[in-house]
Amino acid sequence: MLKNRAFYLLVIFLNFGSFQAQRLVNQIVAQVGDNIILWSDIETQRLQLPEKERGQDGKSCQILEQLLLEELLVNQALIDSLEVSDEQVDAEMENRLRIMEGKMGGRENLESFYGKSTIAIKEEFRVIIKNKMLAQEMQRKITGDVSVTPKEVAAFFDKLPKDSIPFINMKLSFQQIVQFPELTAADKKLAFDQLVDIRKQIVSGSRTFESMARLKSMDPGSASQGGKIVASKGMMVPQFEAVVFDLKPGEVSEIVETMYGYHIIKLVSRKGDEYTCLHILIMPEYNSENISKASARIDSCYQSLSRNEITWDEAVLRYSNDDATRQNKGVITNPYTLDIYWDMEQLNEIDQQIYLLTDALENGGVSIPSLYTDIYERKQGIRIVRLQNRVEAHKANLEQDYALIKLAAENDKKQRILDQWTQSKIPNAYIRIDTQFEDCNFRVNWIQTP
Repeated sequence: MLKNRAFYLLVIFLNFGSFQAQRLVNQIVAQVGDNIILWSDIETQRLQLPEKERGQDGKSCQILEQLLLEELLVNQALIDSLEVSDEQVDAEMENRLRIMEGKMGGRENLESFYGKSTIAIKEEFRVIIKNKMLAQEMQRKITGDVSVTPKEVAAFFDKLPKDSIPFINMKLSFQQIVQFPELTAADKKLAFDQLVDIRKQIVSGSRTFESMARLKSMDPGSASQGGKIVASKGMMVPQFEAVVFDLKPGEVSEIVETMYGYHIIKLVSRKGDEYTCLHILIMPEYNSENISKASARIDSCYQSLSRNEITWDEAVLRYSNDDATRQNKGVITNPYTLDIYWDMEQLNEIDQQIYLLTDALENGGVSIPSLYTDIYERKQGIRIVRLQNRVEAHKANLEQDYALIKLAAENDKKQRILDQWTQSKIPNAYIRIDTQFEDCNFRVNWIQTP
């Protein structure tokens, strides 16, 4: 029931260090202007690294240099009057909290761990998050216009040591043609009437909301929990939240329609923008006649493609009713990278079936029609899948991996420009680094000699 697939599948790198620093012994190890860096800041970032990287030589030095750079960027952002809005900070904080909740098993466990409410956690770390965002904005200002020419990309690749050229795992790209059966007014009425009956039983007291949610709700994420949802404003679709914020604790809503189907909601508690509620979802189901019609239409498409009576691009426009892919030649975009290519790990998280359908196909091959469930909109359809391209595992090269190498070349150029900017700012900033880091092999000369 999240607002959209981008949000649902949004992948964010989360640095937990700021949230856990309080649980480690503190010692000031560096200072930039009025801002200090603690040993705990380094340690908590190191603990978030993969285990094999934590003990690498110089890792603490690398982390310290990144923290020094962040402080320098924040100072310059304030001088340049860069701004990050409260709304941006709130959104970033909420995203981080959701990830932490997922790792800790829910918002209640998160609050228990820190011994304070979610609102108090937000207030405590608001400045930390804002400064991180200011540092990012300042870095974008310095390197945002950086680009590389094809000649620079080739030169960058030629200078890479042969033993450091990365090995690229197999990548796959796919297209699909989907027919979702038509939902009729009668289909919707059946679902609506079912929820009317469920609500009557709950309101009359003959059944509890929780028991009916476990038995009847079609929301797999909450049904087993008795329909329980713990959320903040903005997490759910607008129609749902409009009702939540209009209910009183203990009150059961009338039937609410959203893009997912029909709901009833019972508010448990609400504090500011935070709320806990119970809900039951009943989704309209297609009747067998319309499923048969959709199947026949997809089969007709498949036969036409098999006989080369129609091109793939023509077939997509003529037969697909999937809004997400129809106008893009059926290409299934990877939500992690916003690219057309998928690796196996990403594919297995989103659509395990698609690999089984296409594993035996050559590039350009088309699968037979099969049932399909769209995980974003939770509706069933029939589809055929085309293996657009399979790039076998290989050592990176300019011909197959130009876009990847170009990105690496751009990042390398950005880093060099950022290093130059940093070195130019150090003489005019007050910087103190503890003697235990004097032997660090920093990228730039942070320790100025008189």
